[in-house]
Formats: sequence, structure tokens, C-alpha cells
Amino acid sequence: MYEDNEIAAIEQAMIAIRRRQSRRALAKTQGAPGPEFDVLDVLESAAEPVTVSTVAQALSVDQPRASRLVAAAVTAGLIRREADQADGRRAWLVLTEAGRAALEQAHRGRQAAFAAAMEGWSGEERAEFARLLTRFVEGMPG
Repeated sequence: MYEDNEIAAIEQAMIAIRRRQSRRALAKTQGAPGPEFDVLDVLESAAEPVTVSTVAQALSVDQPRASRLVAAAVTAGLIRREADQADGRRAWLVLTEAGRAALEQAHRGRQAAFAAAMEGWSGEERAEFARLLTRFVEGMPG
């Protein structure tokens, strides 16, 4: 156990963030879609074409769970599968217009929540928080 009070305070703050950002809490406040929405985040942040295996690795889930999430996102019309022209056994996952719209809505909702949490902060405070939080996340393992 760490003796550092600041580390303990950061741990407690991170636990509170995780609880407040749970799917259930987000659904109440922002109408967030189900867990298949995580697939959209993977597609949006990927530098290369995405497969079900890519989703499994990015979300740290097994292949069957990733397949179910992808299938749910396809059924919801958020993504589509496209055959890999070089390897017909493989399918790339591609955002649809509805998927892009859902991501944009999610960004607006999250950013509005963050802006509300920082209401009254100066521009300098927001910039410093953004810098430190980014540095913190980059230092996290995984």
C-alpha cells in the first residue's frame, strides 16, 4: 500500500470516474448505446484496417465475445463487413454513416459532460489538466 496521499487520492478519483462512466450511467445521462459501441471506438482509433481479432485484442476480450460485439454493431447498422480483396477468408470492419453519426453524438455528449465538470475553470487550468491527464494516460501500462 502506498503511503503517498496524492497517489491514494488519484486512485479514489479514478474509481469515481470509472463508476460514473459506466455503460449504465452513460446510458442514463446520454442515451449511450450498448457495449457494441466499444467496437466503434476501436474502428475510429485504428491506424490500420480492423478485423474481429483486432477488436478482441483492443478490448481485451476473447474472440467469441468480440464476434458477438461486432455482430451486434453490424445488426445495429453501425458497421459493415467488407471482404479483404487479398484474402477472401478475412473481413474488414468499416464504419457506416450511422456509425460515424453515433460516434459524433458520443463525442458531443462526452465533451459536454467534461465541459460541465470544468465549468468555472480558466483556459489555463483546462490546458494544464489536459496536459497532465494526457501525460498520466501515456504513462499507464497496457
